[in-house]
Amino acid sequence: MIEALPEAKAMLADRGYDANWFRTALTASGITPSIPSKVNHKVPVPHNRPLYRQRHRIENMFGKLNDWRIHTRYYRCAHTFMSAICIAATVIFWL
Repeated sequence: MIEALPEAKAMLADRGYDANWFRTALTASGITPSIPSKVNHKVPVPHNRPLYRQRHRIENMFGKLNDWRIHTRYYRCAHTFMSAICIAATVIFWL
């Protein structure tokens, strides 16, 4: 599944993705992981804090899309689902 990731410089993820094999796979793909360590991690792994703080923008956008209840609608095809997301994102951007 890691091979299917789009080209990126860094990956911002929450603590649920904290695994050494995942960090190694991302680094091998040329992606810099910015994943904070879990509390129970024996040796904390440093992450890029200023970059990780930008993650809230992504979370805020998903929250705004949830207000449109796009995730609860059952679209018949991916094209229709993507069209609904694009319309909602455009309206949210202009508001």
